Amino acid sequence: MAYAPARRRSRSGPFLVRHRGALVALTVFLVLLAVVLGLSGFSYFQFGFIASGGASLALAAIGQTFVILSGGFDLSAGAVISLVNVVLGSGMGSGAGSQIAFGLLAIVIGAAVGAFNGFFVAFVRMQPIVVTLSTMFIVQGTTLLISDKPGGTIAPGFVGFFTGDAIPSVLPAPVLVIAAAAAVWLAVKATRFGVGLYAVGSDTDAAFASGVRVTWVTFRAYVLAGAFYGLSGAFVSAQTGSSDPLVGGSMLLQIFAAVALGGTVFGGGRGGAIGSIIGAYTLMIAVNILLALNVPAFYSSVAEGVLLILAVLGGSTGRRAPLAQYLRLGALRLKARRENSLASAHRVSFASPVLPPRAPAEATADRQAPGWLTRNRANLRYTLPAYAGLAVVLVVTQVLKGHALTDPAFVNSLLVLASFLTVLALGQGAVILTGGLDLSLPWMISLVGIVVAGFVSGSDPAALWALPLGLLLGAALGAVNGLGIVLLGLPPIVMTLAMNGILQGAALVYSGGTPSGFASPGMRRVMTGHLLGATPVVWGLIGFVLAASLLLGGTIFGRRVYAVGNSPLAARFSGVGVGGTLIGVYALSGFCSALVGIMLASFNGQASLGMGDEYLLPSIAAVVVGGSLITGGRGRYPGMFGGVLLLTALSTLLAGTMLPHAVRDIIFGLVVLGAVLVLRD
Repeated sequence: MAYAPARRRSRSGPFLVRHRGALVALTVFLVLLAVVLGLSGFSYFQFGFIASGGASLALAAIGQTFVILSGGFDLSAGAVISLVNVVLGSGMGSGAGSQIAFGLLAIVIGAAVGAFNGFFVAFVRMQPIVVTLSTMFIVQGTTLLISDKPGGTIAPGFVGFFTGDAIPSVLPAPVLVIAAAAAVWLAVKATRFGVGLYAVGSDTDAAFASGVRVTWVTFRAYVLAGAFYGLSGAFVSAQTGSSDPLVGGSMLLQIFAAVALGGTVFGGGRGGAIGSIIGAYTLMIAVNILLALNVPAFYSSVAEGVLLILAVLGGSTGRRAPLAQYLRLGALRLKARRENSLASAHRVSFASPVLPPRAPAEATADRQAPGWLTRNRANLRYTLPAYAGLAVVLVVTQVLKGHALTDPAFVNSLLVLASFLTVLALGQGAVILTGGLDLSLPWMISLVGIVVAGFVSGSDPAALWALPLGLLLGAALGAVNGLGIVLLGLPPIVMTLAMNGILQGAALVYSGGTPSGFASPGMRRVMTGHLLGATPVVWGLIGFVLAASLLLGGTIFGRRVYAVGNSPLAARFSGVGVGGTLIGVYALSGFCSALVGIMLASFNGQASLGMGDEYLLPSIAAVVVGGSLITGGRGRYPGMFGGVLLLTALSTLLAGTMLPHAVRDIIFGLVVLGAVLVLRD
C-alpha cells in the first residue's frame, strides 16, 4: 500500500508521453539502420556484426540506467569493465568449469564494486560523483596491479558462447544475451524495488514519506548496475579474446551518451533500460556510418560528446528552458530600468539616519573586533588537517630517506612538482565551491599544450604570442562549459564530460595522432632553470598562491562564488548574477588547465596526448583534502594549497619505494573518500 502513490504516478499519462524518449531513440535507430543497410546491404553477417558491436555498450548502459533513474551518477563503470576483462584474461582456463566460474565471477566483481559505491552513497550519504570517481581510480589502480599491459587469453568456448550463434545462421548469440538482459530489466521494473526506483529518482523526500526504503533502493540500484558492468566486461572479453587494462576507459562517455539517447533523464525518475539498449545501438551505428563515409576515427569522441549534449537537451524539452528564462529575465530588467528612468524625478532619496553621539566607552567597545583566531576558527578547522598531514609525511620522508626538511634541493623539487596541482586547484576549487565539477580538465590540458607547443616550435619570439593565445583558448573553452551549464541547463558532469570527449577528438584531429613542436628555451628555463637559488617557477608559485588566495577570499567575484555554492536561489534573490558567476568560474578553470598544459609542455620539452589524464583525481583530491566541501560553499585556497603539498609529498614518498605506480591511484582514491567522510559537516 505504501508504494501505491508512486505506482499511480509511474503508470499515468498517455503511452506516447511516458515512452517518448525510447520511441524517439527507436525512430533514430531505424533511420540509421536503413542508412547502413542502404550502404552495405543486408546479410546474416551484417546482422551478427551489428548485434555484437553494440552488445557490451548496451549491457553497461542498462547498469548505468539503474543508477541514473535513482538520481545518481556512476563514473566507475568503465573501470569495472577493465577490471573484469583483466581478471578473466589472466585467470580463465580452457575447461567448461573454469569458464562458468569466471563468467559468474565477472558478475560478482561488478556487484561487489557496486555494493561499495552503494554503501557510501546510500548509507553514508556521500555524493555519488565523488564516491564513484574515487572508486574509478581505486579499481583502475587494482586493474593495473593485476596486469599493466594487454595480454592474456579468453577460452574459445567462452568467446563462442557470447559472440557465436545461438541458432546457426538464424540467431546470433548477442541477440539472445541482450534479450535476456532486457527481460531481467522488465522483471525488476515490475517489482516493488522497480517502482521504488522511479519514486526515489522523482522525489526522494516524497518517496520516503510514502514508505519507500530509500537507502535500500539506492543501494540495490548500484549493486545491480555493477552486476551489469561485470556482464559487459565479460562480453568485452569474449569480443576481444584477450585482456586490456585500458579497454573500459573509452566507454564511459559512450555509456552516458547511450543512456541519454535512450531517453533516460539525468536527475532521475524518467526513462528505462529498453531505451538505453536502443541508444547504445544507435550510437554504435552512428559511429560506424562515420567510418563507412571515410571520416577519421579521431572524430568518434567528438561525435559522442555532441550526441550526449544533444540527447540530454532533447530529454529536457518538457522543462522550462534556462535560456528562455534568461531572455525573459533580461526583458523584465530592461522594462524595470525604463520605468525607473521615467520615474527618476519622483524618486525619494533616503538618507542614512542620524544617530545620536555615543559615549567614548561605547565607541571603544565597537572598535574591539574579534581577534583573527576567533574570526577564522571555522576555516582553520578544515584547513589545518592538510598541513598536519603534510608535516607527518615530511617527517616520515626525513626518517626513511635522511632528507626533506634539511635539503633545499628536495624542497625545490617538491615545489616544482606541486606547481601543476597548485594552478589546477584554483580552477577546480572554484568550480567545486559553486557545487560543480570540471571533468574536461584532462584534455583541456592536453589540447592547449599540443597547440601551444606546435605554434612555438622552439622559438622564444613565437612564445610571446602563442602563450597568451593558449591561455585565451583555455578560458574560452571553459566559458563554453559554463554557457552549456547556465543557458542550456546541462548538469556540470554531463557538460564537462562531453566537452572532455570533444577536446580529445579535437586534439587527435589537430595533431594527427602525433603531436609536433616543442617548448622554447625560455619556456624550459622557467620550469627547469635556476634563479636566486631556486627554479623560476617556484618564485612564480609564491605569487600565484597569494593572488589565488586574494581572488577567492578578498574580491567581489570570490564572495559571489561562495554565495552561489551555498544557495544559488538565495544568491539570485540577493542580486548575485548566478549565471555570470558560473560562466566566470568555468572560464577560470579552463584558464588554469591551459596554463598547466603550457607548464607541462615546458617541463617535458614537448606536449603529448593524454598528458592531462593523471591530474583529474589529484585536482579534486587536493581541493577536498584541503577542507573544501564537495557540494560547494565551503573552503579556502590556502587549505587547497595545503592539500596540494600533502598529495605531492605523499607521491614523492611513494615514488621512492618499490610500490607500483598504480598504487598511487588507489591511495588517492582512498584519500578522497576519507577526506570527504572526515571533513564533511
